[in-house]
Amino acid sequence: MAVDEAILEHVGRRESLPTLRLFAWEPPCLSLGHAQPFADVDLRRLRERGWDVVRRPTGGRAILHTDELTYSVIASAEESAVQGTLLESYNRLATGLLHAVRQLGLAADMKTGPRPVADSSNPVCFEAPSAYEITVGGKKLIGSAQARRREGVLQHGSLPLCGDLCRITEVLVFDGDAGRQAAAERLGARATTAESVLGRVVDWAEAAQAFRAGFESELGMPFTALPLSEGERRRAEALVHEKYANASWTERV
Repeated sequence: MAVDEAILEHVGRRESLPTLRLFAWEPPCLSLGHAQPFADVDLRRLRERGWDVVRRPTGGRAILHTDELTYSVIASAEESAVQGTLLESYNRLATGLLHAVRQLGLAADMKTGPRPVADSSNPVCFEAPSAYEITVGGKKLIGSAQARRREGVLQHGSLPLCGDLCRITEVLVFDGDAGRQAAAERLGARATTAESVLGRVVDWAEAAQAFRAGFESELGMPFTALPLSEGERRRAEALVHEKYANASWTERV
């Protein structure tokens, strides 16, 4: 999360190019939306599993990052890919996501219509698709969130490659075991993974290649693989200490 924000700051100052970042998580990590209460987290259960927790700079509800490909698109507000309203840029970026997952053989669609009103009582992000998110057979496949700032636009999201999506309910607070089980059943019925759809394992490198090709094709943005600049790296390290590893940010109510 610190790297995403560091790149956004540098893009805003024209010190970095528009960036597509593709990454994975180790160990598994629960990420909370910007305004989500930390009270949604069952810390005892989280620690028993050895999982981390972080708060995103973007909105939405909790996501368990494991067995997935995570992407971020970071650009100044003047870039054509992210110009316009939030929904307009969501739509434009979703075309790249759709192209990517179709390359993997997934018969995916883009959900249309207005974004639903968030259910503040539901701590799980992947339960229902929002406008312009990617679905397969009506089930949510890719969840995304966007932050729009003076420096530019950051959108990130994740494609679950395999594993049990319902594991997230093990580390969130519910009204007893019955509430936890009901949440797991709803999630299993409303979201899916690439492996569940295709009946085969999609490894991270294959998915990353498809994402790069999808965004290059649909957005007309050729990407060149580059390491973080020294400035980005130093700023990310500072943001870890100042913000993302700081309880005053992560654990706020």
